[in-house]
Amino acid sequence: MKTQCTGEPLEFHALGRRSLTGRFDGGRINSDAGGVLLRGVDTRTAVTARMSRCFDDYRNAASVEHRVHEWVSQRIVALALGYEDLDDPRELRGDTVLSLLVGKRDVTGEKRIGERERS
Repeated sequence: MKTQCTGEPLEFHALGRRSLTGRFDGGRINSDAGGVLLRGVDTRTAVTARMSRCFDDYRNAASVEHRVHEWVSQRIVALALGYEDLDDPRELRGDTVLSLLVGKRDVTGEKRIGERERS
């Protein structure tokens, strides 16, 4: 049986004004892009948003770099993608796909508050 391949891009849920398209042209490649499907499911079901509401955040809002929802999303996505260690996100902070998956608007990390958080 002959394989049927398509070069058509796949459109996923946008993040704010940023569109998310899966392509097969060999551009920016990431082995964790399967997480985009997880994000699509979470966008529809709001599981991480509901889980995040279980936590009270007593931090000073002006000093918050990462919202509780981003922490919860990051942990769940990391586990689903096979990153079991709690220190993995520190190593992966510059990964644009993982930033996108947890809802970061600044996926490159250039505008993060903390200097050590910038990619």
